[in-house]
Amino acid sequence: MRLTRNKMKLLNQSAAALLALSGGTMGVAQAQDAAGPSATPAAASAEESVSKVVVTARRREETLQDVPVSVTAFSADQLSKQAVPDVTALALALPNTTLKASRATNSTLTAFIRGVGQADPLAGFESGVGIYIDDIYLARPQAAVADIYDVERIEVLRGPQGTLYGRNTIGGAVKYVTRKLGPQRDVRVRATVGEYGQKEAVVTASTPLTDTARVGATFARFKRDGFGDNLYTGKGNYDKDVTAGRVSAEFTPNQDLFIRLAGDFTQDDSNPKNGHRLIVGRTSGAPILEDVFDTRGNLTKALGHDQEVRAYGGSATIEYTVNSEWSVKSITAARRDKSYAPIDFDALPVVDMEVPALYTNRQFSQELQVTYNGPRLQGVAGVYYMDANAFNKFDTILAGAVPTSTYTMGDIDTKAWAAYFDGSYNLTDTVSLSLGGRYTVDKREADVLRQIYFGLAGSPDMGNPGAILFRTDTDLRGGMLEREDKKFTPRVAVNWKMNPAHNVYASYSEGFKGGGFDPRLNVVGTRIPLETARAGYAPETIETYELGLKSAFNGGRITTNAAVFYSDYADVQIPGSVAIDSDGDGRDDSFAGVTTNAGKAEIKGVELEAIANITPNFMLAGMYSYIDAKYKEYIVAGVNVADQRIFQNTPKNSANLRANYDIPMPIMGHNGRISLIGSWSYKGATAQFETPSILDQESYRIWDASIVWTRQDGKVRAGLHGKNLGDEHYKTAGYLFPTLGNEGTLTAFYGNPRTVSATLELRF
Repeated sequence: MRLTRNKMKLLNQSAAALLALSGGTMGVAQAQDAAGPSATPAAASAEESVSKVVVTARRREETLQDVPVSVTAFSADQLSKQAVPDVTALALALPNTTLKASRATNSTLTAFIRGVGQADPLAGFESGVGIYIDDIYLARPQAAVADIYDVERIEVLRGPQGTLYGRNTIGGAVKYVTRKLGPQRDVRVRATVGEYGQKEAVVTASTPLTDTARVGATFARFKRDGFGDNLYTGKGNYDKDVTAGRVSAEFTPNQDLFIRLAGDFTQDDSNPKNGHRLIVGRTSGAPILEDVFDTRGNLTKALGHDQEVRAYGGSATIEYTVNSEWSVKSITAARRDKSYAPIDFDALPVVDMEVPALYTNRQFSQELQVTYNGPRLQGVAGVYYMDANAFNKFDTILAGAVPTSTYTMGDIDTKAWAAYFDGSYNLTDTVSLSLGGRYTVDKREADVLRQIYFGLAGSPDMGNPGAILFRTDTDLRGGMLEREDKKFTPRVAVNWKMNPAHNVYASYSEGFKGGGFDPRLNVVGTRIPLETARAGYAPETIETYELGLKSAFNGGRITTNAAVFYSDYADVQIPGSVAIDSDGDGRDDSFAGVTTNAGKAEIKGVELEAIANITPNFMLAGMYSYIDAKYKEYIVAGVNVADQRIFQNTPKNSANLRANYDIPMPIMGHNGRISLIGSWSYKGATAQFETPSILDQESYRIWDASIVWTRQDGKVRAGLHGKNLGDEHYKTAGYLFPTLGNEGTLTAFYGNPRTVSATLELRF
């Protein structure tokens, strides 16, 4: 925790810059929508306006402007008005944040915040950004691209959250906070129709059973044709066919006790998402298709199943208020998901490079918290336990001089427990000191098997019982792969409230992501020594220094938030796949995982957010972020190649500008208002991997616009929404294996094209 001279110099310069900006911390919470349609921010004082936005970034309720954490919050009303479809769409308005669907999937999440994340969804690799639903950690990225419904707000925390949120939140955390059931019967309906055959419906209902018991349920259906076509199968490509639901029951036996039982499910029956080839077929001469959303992939099933994702979970939350200062909370949760994923790497009708895959995940977690809220001291302490399993198996079916099917299996068990505390003490009426720490024990066991079979029909485990075994490259089962990592991650912050409208904080925090094992290990083709394979890869750690200023001006009508940060990032885990010549004949005949701890990196950046209520009816909001992320040490074969490596999914510059103009307009005898909403977003050049490639995306811009009418009582809302109105085509992911197979693999996946939709929301 010792500041070096260079770091002190950087923070001193940053402090001067922040004071010159006169603007607040990272994390403007879109306050103009938090209080609903009738809110009038212009009439409030600075403190009153800011206090409307409550977040739980530190596991206890605090106003956004008081919490010394970089956090942005989106209210349910704002998400509704802008017709935000899922969590990935939030990234356009978030500083230094990338959220997107992983390659060849509709619902697996790739998340990066401040240069830290994880793009590989295989078992054994953990995300660097934690996803939470009501403080329940989702251990795996499958099914994490959740459609937004039944939420009270979404909070996005930037920077390491290792103290309160644990082992895999070194980049940040995304928190879904669902809506608690109200004391009156409540029925809500949302319907959407749009281009590409879009038809969506969400129905929510809740009712009290007695004075102390309430029940509620939500059912959602999301359907859309493809943005393009699969010219081989005749089905849509990039289509959507998702069914989801949630049920909950809440009990308040007395005013001090609250119990919630909840369950949810998601079923994704969309077609396989296949990529767009960027190169002509090497053998067939197959041309590059004109429409980037079209494909010719022929693989449609995995283990005899169509593409399918099923996810479900349940939880029990108990909160008990002991007295005005003490409360306790228990969160018990279990989740499972299963994905059948037929991935056609080459995206051609021929069998050239195809990967039918199966992913299954399960987890159980238990957390106990104690919260204290005294006049000068506030804090939370707790213990956490998780037992999880991540399993995947897949074939790599590869044409070539000798057609083969390579079977790969990874079975990873994780047991983790932690004890933590985080508290703040008011040294004076304007200065507070926050201290926190978390001790984590992360134990992992793995089984890895890799076998090669003759022919293109696949392996026995993937549905071909007659397959002939050529050889076994790797068999590390039966307890051969075990490791245990332990880490203490502290956090310290000083908060100075210069006056009721200006709040400065400085913080130091650490994050930790446990080590593990690459499920694609190949000790033969990659010539990895057995001792190296058994050791696995080491944990990665980060240390972040941050300085922020949160401000409100002109009676609370303007809030400006700013922060600067500097991070030392060590032992960066870099999962990767490389083409290999496993039999020494001079021709690449398969691919295998090569996961390394890259060494050291330095990340520094600036984040600015602001909201200005120009008049009671006209609002402007904006965001700008800059990040400079560089590897200082990246060892390959004993050589430091840091100057040849770049950070993936981390655009240097991002910006967003939003405007909302309200016009009073009665319709059919009901008072209401028309909201004219516009948004412009900019993302700088983005790399897909640590080395430059044709899959990298140049900078691009996105225009969105909405026209929304809201009845004064909030019970009716109708809107027309245009997304990506410039029809910008931008790559989000891809596969790059040009030397494998007869045709070569270089395929890209793209973000959504221009879409127009209409929504109607009713509340009874």
